[in-house]
Amino acid sequence: MLTRRSVMAGLVGLAASRPAFAQAFPSRTVTIVVPYPAGGPVDLVARLIAQTAATDLGQPIAVDNRGGAAGVIGSVVVKNAEPDGHTLILGTNQTHATNQSLLKNYPYDAVKDFAPVAGIADIQHVLVVRRELAAPDVRALIALAKKDPGALNYGSTGNGSASHLAAELFKTKAGVDLQHIPFRGAALMTTELLAGRVDMSFATLPSVVSYIDAGVLRALGVASATRAPRLPAVPTLAEAGLAGVEADAWFALFAPAKTPSAAVDRLYRAVSVGLSQPDARDAIAKQGMTLALRLPVEVAAWLPGEVAKWAAVIKAAGVTVE
Repeated sequence: MLTRRSVMAGLVGLAASRPAFAQAFPSRTVTIVVPYPAGGPVDLVARLIAQTAATDLGQPIAVDNRGGAAGVIGSVVVKNAEPDGHTLILGTNQTHATNQSLLKNYPYDAVKDFAPVAGIADIQHVLVVRRELAAPDVRALIALAKKDPGALNYGSTGNGSASHLAAELFKTKAGVDLQHIPFRGAALMTTELLAGRVDMSFATLPSVVSYIDAGVLRALGVASATRAPRLPAVPTLAEAGLAGVEADAWFALFAPAKTPSAAVDRLYRAVSVGLSQPDARDAIAKQGMTLALRLPVEVAAWLPGEVAKWAAVIKAAGVTVE
């Protein structure tokens, strides 16, 4: 028969067991789902996290590539996983900001269905133009576009891609009309830029920095709040006279919603310790990325604004993808 004393004793025992449970995490291998094929930048960063964070975590970290459907397949896998901290996703601005407004019958909510673990890294977009274009700076480019609306074109890495949306944001803020030419990836787009058949593009810094260095493409501005360490002489677009065009690509680590905060905090500690090592910082920098460690609460506060920002751009530009 239960008595008040026995119930109280049980509650005390349960409370005492909670710290032990929290300390037991993780109890097995932690898996980071990469929602893209192996070999790309997201995959490389996930494997760097797995390599550097496992020691502090005290358990192995595996990487599981679940590419397809613009990152949706891998995202759904993690959304539906047991919320115990052992299954994570290295999400991006595509999977956790723009997809929600681009795709029909979207199968998850980027904010409600995931628990942020850590902001990881940013990739800056740079506004580049073909070498012969008569626009030495951003103001001159805008003036040239306004002089003959629709005459200039811009290339992107695909319809609905980050480079496409960055250019649409630029168009809105600058009040210009530009023709969109989508390509299947950065390599084809860059080839056409170099050949002079595309006038301009918002390209990720790693994909064009060697051509900027060689003088065969010209960088007019960085679509970010800060200058690119790799191109310190190139102003931000705000410094060049056009505010409000910040379009960093980013990576962040997420767990399923309702993952215990103790597990999230433990994961963040391991990731931050691992990525703070000089070798890890150098590896990220060599990929043309900027380490951007953010606390779980910082990601949670910032993410809804990212979703809303790009939803507005997508709606204003009428961007759709099949």
